[in-house]
Amino acid sequence: MRERVRYLAGVGVPQDDIAKIIGCAAKTLRKRFRDDLDRGVAEANATISGYLFAAAKAGNITAIIFWLKTRANWRERMAPDEPIPGTDAESNSQVVLVLPDNGRDPELRQVLRDAQENYFAKKPRRQTPELTARWEGAPVQTETARGTLPNSGRNRLPGDKGQTASAPGV
Repeated sequence: MRERVRYLAGVGVPQDDIAKIIGCAAKTLRKRFRDDLDRGVAEANATISGYLFAAAKAGNITAIIFWLKTRANWRERMAPDEPIPGTDAESNSQVVLVLPDNGRDPELRQVLRDAQENYFAKKPRRQTPELTARWEGAPVQTETARGTLPNSGRNRLPGDKGQTASAPGV
């Protein structure tokens, strides 16, 4: 019985299935046959490792590469001088982190507002002629109404008192 458990564990049969095969509960199997389960897996790994080692010594390139990657910790890496594929080697872009305004710290609010305005001031804006006409106060035709957008159509930020903020050029 123990030899059968050791064999089944070595060929990779799950412990629940081994328990069904020998006719006991999985918990009982793990309690009564712990050494045999562990030994079966270790013996199988040793056998396969021996075959892999023999294949690598015989010149099997795949076996050699596998052995070196798994046992000798070899990795496929690029040389440090090579740029990472898919990136611009000369790009030095900054990361912009936009934080929510908690409405409690006026100094932080001003810093965030300034950072946002600086960021959007540097961004080129793609404007269609229709949008340009709307922003410049030209007549606008919509499905529901006709009229003119005011030149000072700025959006207030939450917590602002009398101050307005808008995108540059508005």
